[in-house]
Amino acid sequence: MDMATLRTYGKSPFKIVVVHGGPGAIGEVAPVARKLSTNRGVLEPMHTAMSVDGQIDELKEILEKNADLPATLIGHSWGAWLCFLVAAKYPDLVSKLILVASGPFEEKYARGIQKTRMSNLSDDQREEFESIVSILDDPFSKNKDESFARLGELISIADSYDRIPPTQEEIDDARKTRPSHAVYDAVWPQAAAMRHDGKLLQLGEDIECPVLAIHGDHDPHPGEGVRVPLSRIVKDFRFILLERCGHEPWMERQARKQFFQILETEFT
Repeated sequence: MDMATLRTYGKSPFKIVVVHGGPGAIGEVAPVARKLSTNRGVLEPMHTAMSVDGQIDELKEILEKNADLPATLIGHSWGAWLCFLVAAKYPDLVSKLILVASGPFEEKYARGIQKTRMSNLSDDQREEFESIVSILDDPFSKNKDESFARLGELISIADSYDRIPPTQEEIDDARKTRPSHAVYDAVWPQAAAMRHDGKLLQLGEDIECPVLAIHGDHDPHPGEGVRVPLSRIVKDFRFILLERCGHEPWMERQARKQFFQILETEFT
């Protein structure tokens, strides 16, 4: 197992863990971790394992070695699924689960994501998007991480409603990390297969802690794909829909304040 890099914010006790998406979108949730650490300790792991099980083990190890347990897990996108899996497998480690812009838990809700995403891009951006996908699909292509990073930028544009520009601190954070296409290429097919065969959703029956899902109403990943399946599976489940918000609430001009207010309420 590859040990994940770990960033710490604030001071002990470290009872909040913020988990990035992707898989392989290393460091993307740094702005959330920093904002929440004003008066508390926050951990931001960057997962590098090349399998779903490996990433579960990474997060478990980080929690056991560094967090004051049980901890609140805040997962974004794929990170929401990863936190969901850890909470199901190791319920004693998790006191609360917050799913931010999670991917849908049933495949039928995911079918329109790419069409919606592409419709939000300009002609030039769509052309660049398709060109990058071709590069990433080519087994002989080199420097895929650079192409993967640029694809992530285009996806962020497509998935946003009213995105604010990053601060200099956020730009500096991004320069310290590099998204990993190899991690994505290894982990995502396994995760998608778990959704396809229903195993992902079924694991919700093993989650004992409260679960809150926060979702933007303009996120191409449909909120109904989170709300409907989890409402019938998870024992203690709530869903909040943010208006005028895309896939990254902390970067949305019109939803950012409400997003952090909701999180603060969960910690009091």
